[in-house]
Amino acid sequence: MGPLPGAELVQKPMQLYRYLLRCCRLLPTKDIQAHYKHAIRQSFRVHADEDDPERIQQIIQRAIEDADWVMNKVRTWPLLPSVLG
Repeated sequence: MGPLPGAELVQKPMQLYRYLLRCCRLLPTKDIQAHYKHAIRQSFRVHADEDDPERIQQIIQRAIEDADWVMNKVRTWPLLPSVLG
């Protein structure tokens, strides 16, 4: 499965930030959402001083790929409702 809708429009760090937070809303539990929101914020703080446009694009591409992986992983958890419920 490809990236979520809107991934192809992400060109700037702030667009990526919003995209990733929207992805978090699709995660199944509040705890999982909070975990990934925290990770997203931490990554943005770590890379806040990045000024190389090529490196920024690499970071954006990798973040979208990672988000896609997480979303696909969550979709394939067959026992998630019974474990969490």
